[in-house]
Amino acid sequence: MAGHVALTGARIATSLHALSLNASEFTVGVLIALFALLPMIFAVPMGRLIDRIGIRKPMTWGCISVSIGCAIPSIASGLPVLYPAVVLIGTGFMAIHIGSQHAVGAMSSIETRPINFGWLALAFSVSSFLGPVIAGLVIDHVSFAMAYAICCGFAVLALAFVMYGNLERIKLIGHDQRKASGSTLDLLRDPEMRRIYLVGILLASAWDLFNFVTPIYGTKMGFSASTIGLVLGCFSAATFTVRLAMPWIARYYTEWQVLTAALVLAVISYAMLPFMQQPASMMAVAAALGLALGSSQSNVLTLLHHAAPVGRAGEAIGIRATIGNTCQVVLPLAFGAAGATLGLFAVFWGIGAMIGTGIPVAWRKAFAK
Repeated sequence: MAGHVALTGARIATSLHALSLNASEFTVGVLIALFALLPMIFAVPMGRLIDRIGIRKPMTWGCISVSIGCAIPSIASGLPVLYPAVVLIGTGFMAIHIGSQHAVGAMSSIETRPINFGWLALAFSVSSFLGPVIAGLVIDHVSFAMAYAICCGFAVLALAFVMYGNLERIKLIGHDQRKASGSTLDLLRDPEMRRIYLVGILLASAWDLFNFVTPIYGTKMGFSASTIGLVLGCFSAATFTVRLAMPWIARYYTEWQVLTAALVLAVISYAMLPFMQQPASMMAVAAALGLALGSSQSNVLTLLHHAAPVGRAGEAIGIRATIGNTCQVVLPLAFGAAGATLGLFAVFWGIGAMIGTGIPVAWRKAFAK
């Protein structure tokens, strides 16, 4: 949670800071894409490393990287300093994210895994709310530099938890218990793994693109930084609400049924977003989108851990992170360029159309006889 507050706060601060420096939508897209550039390349090696040596050292390195990345724009101003900062923040959080997901999977049995992943997702909902809201309020009332400094403080707090936490009790699968290791492509050749990755990445991209387009759209509508932060906060509050209800939902619906409903609601929300020109209506649709996307992460992770070969869960999570980060690099650039040339209507509807491609895949799994 502490590391995620640093990431989400820094991401909204970076978008708004770049726009305040008269950066174009494409430049903002480049900056947001850089959060995911090195994670796109190194997520699978990081997953393999965590499978091999555990989570303490990788997560320690990750927290230090996020701390340095947030500290840079807090002490130096201007657009150029944002580029190395976002690379450090994004790369560091990759290690935190993969490590925390691997830890929950390793500590859980098959029966408790959906509930425990639900708790992890719930924690990320809290941090997704706190990061943008804190950053927006600090930017409006103090400065961009102070917003980054506070994000740095949360990263240092995460580092303290990792360094002094009792992480040795998280046991790794021994080499003699592992299934025969193979290449990463072996995991992608499995049809079930491919379906999980496709649906999971579409929903994760819908989340990331909402964080990308909301500051741009809100700025065009004349919203203040605090209002934009509250819109993102309503989205996160909705993810918290649906994740709080997920243990009850899981008793009545399968993982694939929940994911199908999430895809449908996300498409409807993106179709409505360009018509929302007042803060209240924007917050309402953001909340609906949060309900859709908030329900997805724990279900995707549960399916992924069930389908992954023994001893390769970290690698499977790394593949998911690699594909997701590739989308985070490519999609902001693509939709940033589209926004500059075609307008934000085309961006919102393009995102909705992209998400809709996953509905037939999830529907067949959800209602297969």
